[in-house]
Amino acid sequence: MDDLEPVDFERLSRMGLAAESTLSCSRRTIACVAYDKELANRIRELLGGEADLAEMKMFGGLAFLIGGHMAVAASGQGGVMVRVDPAESETLVATRNAQLMEMRGRRMKGWLRVDPDDVRTEAQLAKWVGLGATYARSLPQKR
Repeated sequence: MDDLEPVDFERLSRMGLAAESTLSCSRRTIACVAYDKELANRIRELLGGEADLAEMKMFGGLAFLIGGHMAVAASGQGGVMVRVDPAESETLVATRNAQLMEMRGRRMKGWLRVDPDDVRTEAQLAKWVGLGATYARSLPQKR
């Protein structure tokens, strides 16, 4: 385990992830995944009756997949990452508190980031989880 980088708990605390977080580290990648465990549980409850639901650590958090497609994730940066119809991305960003995800300097249509303050209530979170689940269900199931 000596090949792992030290975890910056002060940084995690500033992100609101200290006490309620799950931290998982990989020896191969020297990567740690920290996400809000309470938020992940809230998402899990909302998706509880969903057929073909899976959980996977990815994108620095815990993703919830439906039919093999990511619907929503408890982000390691706090808040949630939501997969939506790319054709609706700009409208959602313009009308709701969300931003397009940026990966390696590229803005990604169909992938939205929602800050922790915008998923505090069950109604707020349910709205985003519903959007992600609806889009994931619309895609052909992965085998």
